[in-house]
Amino acid sequence: MIAYLSHLNYFLAVTLLVTGLYIVISRGNLVKKLIGLSVFQSSVYLIYIAPGKILGATPPIISSNYFVYSNPLPHVLILTAIVVGVATISLGLALAVRINEEYGTAEEDEIEKIESDMLKT
Repeated sequence: MIAYLSHLNYFLAVTLLVTGLYIVISRGNLVKKLIGLSVFQSSVYLIYIAPGKILGATPPIISSNYFVYSNPLPHVLILTAIVVGVATISLGLALAVRINEEYGTAEEDEIEKIESDMLKT
């Protein structure tokens, strides 16, 4: 039981990953797809950051008193990924609003039907 608890963060991350992927694939609403993408991105952050922390380790400050160091690179990369993720979601929401203004809906099936009707005429 203790062995499973040590990997609880990975189980949570994989659950979020599968949930986000399911939302992106199964939903036709553009805003719901963006929410699923956000959940998916958060799970990737968790997966990447989890091994970055080493118990008993210190920041990488060279000293004869310390022997085990934590690598700060995963944390820095995730901060950059969060900024890119926020920008991506913001752009996606702006596009979804514009698509909703143009077609009157945010559902993919209805947009495709409107597009095919426009091409026929």
